[in-house]
Amino acid sequence: MPTEVKPAKHNINSQSHRWGVILAGGDGTRLLPLTRQLTGDNRPKQFCRLIGDSTLLQQTRSRIAPLVSPSQTLAVLTKTHERYFDDNLDGIPSQHQLVQPSNRDTAPAILYSLLRLQEVDSRAIVAFFPSDHYFADNGAFVAYMNGAFAAVERRPQDLLLLGVVPDTPEPGYGWIEPGEMVSDEFPGSISRVSQFWEKPSHEFALDLMSRGCLWNSFVMIGHVGTMLTLVRLVLPRLYNAFDSIRPSFLTRCEPDALNRLYSGIRPINFSSEVLSSHPYDSVRPCGLAVMRGANLGWSDLGEPGRVISALERKGVQSEDSYHRTLAAVAAG
Repeated sequence: MPTEVKPAKHNINSQSHRWGVILAGGDGTRLLPLTRQLTGDNRPKQFCRLIGDSTLLQQTRSRIAPLVSPSQTLAVLTKTHERYFDDNLDGIPSQHQLVQPSNRDTAPAILYSLLRLQEVDSRAIVAFFPSDHYFADNGAFVAYMNGAFAAVERRPQDLLLLGVVPDTPEPGYGWIEPGEMVSDEFPGSISRVSQFWEKPSHEFALDLMSRGCLWNSFVMIGHVGTMLTLVRLVLPRLYNAFDSIRPSFLTRCEPDALNRLYSGIRPINFSSEVLSSHPYDSVRPCGLAVMRGANLGWSDLGEPGRVISALERKGVQSEDSYHRTLAAVAAG
C-alpha cells in the first residue's frame, strides 16, 4: 500500500520557477557485468530496463513529472552514450539536453547544468535527480519533494538533501548524520547536516543506523544562486573554468568550448568534494540541511543484489531467464 505522508502546511502559489535536472551522464561501471549480459553492449544502467518495461531514465522522468514539467526539465548526458538516447528524452527540449563531451563525475555535470539554468531563469529553484535510482513508493516521493520545494522557497539559503531512513546497515551507501532540527512542518522533518559518512564499514553502519543517521539519496534541491555560491566557494578553479565559457552557452560555439574545457578537467565527485567538505554552518552563504524520508523503498541499484531486492519489494519473484541472469551475476 502507498505510504501515507502528511501534506506540507506551506503551499507554493506558483511553480513557474521549479526546475528539475536529471543526472544521466554516468557510465554505470559497477553494474556493467549485468547490463552487458542483458543488452549485449556497454550501455549504462540508466538506459536499461532493469525493473519493469521502461528504462531507469524513463522511470525517473515519470516519477518527477508531477513535480516539474518536461519544458522545465534538464538532462545532463554524455556524448559517448548518444546511441542510447533514443526515446528516453522525448518531451525534453533539445536546448535542455546538456551533452557533456565525456563523463567527469557529478561535480562538473551539476555545475554545467546550474550555469546553463541560470542563463534561462536566475530565480530557479532546482532539484537534482539521479537517473539510475529506484523508489518503491513514487507517491510518497512526490509528497516529500513537494515539501522540499516549499521548504527551500522559505529557506533560500539552504541546500536541502533527501535523506532516506535506512532499513539495513548498508556499507555501500553514503550516510548523513542529522544535527539540530530546523523544521517539522513539512512531510519529513528537516535538520541541519552534522556530518557526512561515505561508505562506512558494516559495523560502523550499524552504529550510524542506531544513531538515527540517514542514507544519502543524492536527491537535492536549492536555489540556483545558492548552489552556485557553494560550488564557487568549495571548487573555485572548476567554477572559474566553466564561468569562462559562459558566453558560448546557447550558441553554436558551445560544443567546441565544452570540448576544450572537458579535456583539461579531472573527474570530481560532488558528494565527496563539495558536500562532505562543507558541513552545515548557518553563518556561511549556503547551509546544508536534510529532510527525513521514510518508507520510500529507495535503492541506487549499484549492484545486482540491489536489483533483486527491488524486484522482490515489487512482489516480483520469478525463475525466468532475467532472474537467473541476475542471480548468476550477483553470485559472481
